[in-house]
Amino acid sequence: MTSHTALPTWAALAPMGMFVVTALVLFLYDAIDPDSENSALLAGISVAGSLVSLVLTGWYLVAGTGQPRRNGAITLFGDSLVVDGMSLFFTALTASVVTLVVLASYDYVKDEAHQAEYYSLMMLAASGMALMSTANSLATAFIALELASLPSYALVAFLKHNKGSVEAGLKYFLIGAVSSAIFAYGISLVYAAGGALQFDAVAEALQSPEAAGVLGLGVMMVIGGFAFKTASVPFHFWAPEAYEGAPSPISGFLSSASKAAGFVLAFRVFTVALGGTAVLEAVDWVVAFQVLAVVTMTVGNFAAVKQEKVKRMLAYSSIGHAGYVLIALAALTGDADSAFVLGSGMAHLFVYGFMNTGAFLFIALTEYWGVGREFEDFNGLATQAPFACAAMSVFLFSLAGLPLGGGFFSKFYLLMASINGGVALLAVALVVNSALSLYYYSRVVKAMWIEDPNGDLDIESYPVGLYAAIALAAVVTVLLVPGFGPVAETAQMAAEMLV
Repeated sequence: MTSHTALPTWAALAPMGMFVVTALVLFLYDAIDPDSENSALLAGISVAGSLVSLVLTGWYLVAGTGQPRRNGAITLFGDSLVVDGMSLFFTALTASVVTLVVLASYDYVKDEAHQAEYYSLMMLAASGMALMSTANSLATAFIALELASLPSYALVAFLKHNKGSVEAGLKYFLIGAVSSAIFAYGISLVYAAGGALQFDAVAEALQSPEAAGVLGLGVMMVIGGFAFKTASVPFHFWAPEAYEGAPSPISGFLSSASKAAGFVLAFRVFTVALGGTAVLEAVDWVVAFQVLAVVTMTVGNFAAVKQEKVKRMLAYSSIGHAGYVLIALAALTGDADSAFVLGSGMAHLFVYGFMNTGAFLFIALTEYWGVGREFEDFNGLATQAPFACAAMSVFLFSLAGLPLGGGFFSKFYLLMASINGGVALLAVALVVNSALSLYYYSRVVKAMWIEDPNGDLDIESYPVGLYAAIALAAVVTVLLVPGFGPVAETAQMAAEMLV
């Protein structure tokens, strides 16, 4: 059998390429049979494509492709793309989330028109997210960001008969357009200060920048662009509207995979391109991220407490989790073990991908059954769907940081990262906000298991695809308790190549 080391370097992009190939296959099928309503075939093609991508990524990670024990990072297309441990780690996360979302979508959209377009857009968005993890220049980063964003706008507005979905898609698009302009202008200012776009070249050029003021403004605008993509304050307003109006599987997709893609790009930009001392003297972005982290997790959690709709509560809680992950950049102080700090953020994103996606897929299940959106609509739901409610309880308690899922260890690592970086405020904010989140997550669990049923809900069907996706997410979330060590170790090894 041919060894992977004998493969050409472009083969390193095969996991990402599988998303593109799958999208093209779906487009071709739709062109041949545009009136097809074969939901099983369309979902099957999509699941197969994402699983092949996941298997290829796992193979490359185990074999050491793009990592120091082989020949190090693989660069392609004039060093504009790089395949290393970090890019493979996040591509694996994206493929895992896509697999779950496609499985759940089989039941959720099987009565909708344009299903081929739905799955194709998801694959194109996933390819953009994977491209974001391999971007090695500011120009590629912008293109990848747009490739991930444009299909996402359409996916949010997919339910054309639903006014909320269309309105959410329009708002998401308008705010996204503004943030793209800010991001592009920030890139142009950084280019004006350094005269380079490729990350290593930017770092070298900015060792002695000629226009520190221009550079500082550019860096702040780039931070603004990332704040939008990761739903961080002050560019978080789109998230509750988009997540609530979008099909629930897409809400899980955007709040997990899309957010992770935004963070991995930010990790690479700020540690490789803008991590130099001269840049920090022009604008101390570490302090900026410290402020962003504390404000984002606090605003997200306090807003979640006030919500009366479960899906909207999850949307605001995802903003709080963006604040937690920002610790990975906010704790990169001079005294910190940078690989541990960055690796902690990556590991939390990996765990978050399963527990948060699972929670939104449970919401998709309740929407399939016609359960209302308020907390009291969930009263007594466990009497009719005990397995699904048990899985939802695992997701919520893991999101809160209880040791029922991997969220306990990922938050503990973020806490240690805050202490390691000597930023006590981040540690305090993490603990206080996690305690607060336990309150509103417990409201859902209480409604499902303790409150008496309303008596007006009769569940007659148990959709296989949705149940399979929720069960898979729950199993992985629980297994990440004993399995968190290898995940954290892999994340830290990937981070060591950047810092």
